[in-house]
Order: sequence, then C-alpha cells, then structure tokens
Amino acid sequence: MTDPQPLQADLATIMRIIPHRYPFLLVDKVHDVVARQSAVGIKNVTFNEPHFQGHFPGAPIMPGVTIIEAMAQTAAVLVGLSVGYGDKAPLIYFMSIDKAKFRRKVVPGDVLELHVKVRRGSTKIWKFEGVAKVEGQVAAEAEFAAMIDTSATTVL
Repeated sequence: MTDPQPLQADLATIMRIIPHRYPFLLVDKVHDVVARQSAVGIKNVTFNEPHFQGHFPGAPIMPGVTIIEAMAQTAAVLVGLSVGYGDKAPLIYFMSIDKAKFRRKVVPGDVLELHVKVRRGSTKIWKFEGVAKVEGQVAAEAEFAAMIDTSATTVL
C-alpha cells in the first residue's frame, strides 16, 4: 500500500482556512502536508511589508516574533487541512511559545521555509515544533501550543 500524496494549499485555500488578512497574513503557500503530522509553509519576504518601515530603517530585518507567527499560521493551515476547517476559519490563539531561538537574519528577498511538526493534537489543543529556514540555514526555531476556538469563527 502506498502513502497518500501530501496535501498542499495555495493562497486562496489558506485564506479559506485561516482568518488572517493583509498585513498579517504571513504565509503564501503550504506544501508537503501530511495530515496531523507536518507541513512546510512558504513566506516570500518582500521589502514592502509594514514591519520593515521601523525594523530597522536602512537595515530591514524580519522581526523574530513575526517569524514565529508565520510558523503558527503554517501550523493552523496544517490543522485546517487535517480536520476539514475549510471555509470555517475558527479563531486560533497562542497558548505558549517555548524554546524560541533566532539563528540568522531574515531580510527582504529571502524565501522563508516554515517546517512545522505536530507534537500533540486533540480537538482543541495542539502542540507543535517549528523550524524556519532560509536557503537551508536555520533562521529560527520554537515550540508552541495553540487553542482552536470553533465557536468563534470569523466571517470570510
């Protein structure tokens, strides 16, 4: 028996699963999704993103917390594809962020790969580990947990 093909999500699919919108939608696509296990998100880092106006003028660097948020959005798409949240967009809240480390600057022009793995998943509480990479180099890593509130969906 062969493994099923990994799932993927383009921007339109991502926007059906999670409620984030510009300027806070931080994932352009998600691929290599293995339901309830792992996924890889892609964030194309561009100079016109609002955080670069002040972080830092003349030396734009993507804020570390924004990188972790991009990991979390990738994880939310993984959960959405795994449990069928398309067109429901439940609200998802951080519960914890642990062991965050930042290893490399992320700058405009970089393609940020967001590798997330499920450590534990249930109906409402999910725990993940994430690693953000640029050209194969680790830029950031963290463990994080989130709560999914299906009673508080947003209008898309």
